[in-house]
Amino acid sequence: MSYEQLLKEAAQQKVDTYEMPMTSRNKGFYSDKVIWINKHISTNIEKACILAEELGHYYTSSGDITNQSVLCNRKQEKRARNWGYNRLISLDIIVDAHKHGIRNRYELANYIGVTEDFLDSTLLHFQEKYGSSVTVGKYTICFEPLGVLEWFE
Repeated sequence: MSYEQLLKEAAQQKVDTYEMPMTSRNKGFYSDKVIWINKHISTNIEKACILAEELGHYYTSSGDITNQSVLCNRKQEKRARNWGYNRLISLDIIVDAHKHGIRNRYELANYIGVTEDFLDSTLLHFQEKYGSSVTVGKYTICFEPLGVLEWFE
């Protein structure tokens, strides 16, 4: 899903989105139906990854969770990130990439339209959720090492 599509989704939810200069440490922020994206992020692909997580905060978080030393705040942060991972990357798209001849993480990230770091974090999330592999139809996705197996019928 592209940055522009995510911006449209935010607008449909009546969430205002702005790009503004932020410190390099901050890539995005959500509060009270407003999302700020760091204007210094150079690619729309990385902006899409950040926007997906910030939309995750809109859908899953409540209150001020900036103090990450509080356990319930860390849980909300993780829930928002997981929402973003699931929004941009599905098991089906990994299978589709395999069908289109994608052979490594770099190509997979480009095929999906996410950063390699975002892809790696998503794959870790999937491992936490499904274990070392998961079956999707006649395919099995192995997360470490990353690969897709197609089973004979």
